[in-house]
Amino acid sequence: MTPSALLLGATGLVGRRCLARLLADPTWDRVVALTRRPTGAADPRLAEVVGDLARLTPADVPPVDDVLCCLGTTLRAAGSRAAFRAVDHDLVVALARLARGAGARRLALVSSVGADARSRSFYLRTKGEAEAAVAALGFESVEVLRPSFLVGAREVPRRLEAAGIAVSMALAGLLVGPARRYRPIDADIVAAAMLAALKRGAPGVHVREHADLEALAAG
Repeated sequence: MTPSALLLGATGLVGRRCLARLLADPTWDRVVALTRRPTGAADPRLAEVVGDLARLTPADVPPVDDVLCCLGTTLRAAGSRAAFRAVDHDLVVALARLARGAGARRLALVSSVGADARSRSFYLRTKGEAEAAVAALGFESVEVLRPSFLVGAREVPRRLEAAGIAVSMALAGLLVGPARRYRPIDADIVAAAMLAALKRGAPGVHVREHADLEALAAG
């Protein structure tokens, strides 16, 4: 039997591209999107569970094999540290736990370059703590993707992020060696890397940064 996939964050920048790639790839015979609003996609293999993600129960999550977690917000959009953590840590971990309970064996998570549970940065510490919590849930394979600035058209533009992307794009040629991981990366490359990593299904926990993401996407 071909595997089934559970997509979290299907209407976001990376999530939209993941959904398009999942539906174009015969590897997965069924795609389930847990989403706060309809994706607008139409495909016989797609099932959507629309509603308040924080209120989902085990009964809402069908059996799945692979999980792609593209959930995330920003401190500015969330409005407070507590609201940010509620999404980027609490919701990510809660939904990953539900997926694991539904039989998921492999998970790919979009995190952030610099994520570290010991970081002095609240943002990076939250991301790092979410990575650690998800990795402890018992998945056979966990792929942690740590992109820097994501390039792509967002439904809601982020002006500060756009400025940061413009600067880092201009300096990309100087970001070599260890600094290469800070280069901006197209959201579609991240999506392609997620699918490729899940197909490999390498046992254990693997952290993928810029060079790894490009290599995975390229096949």
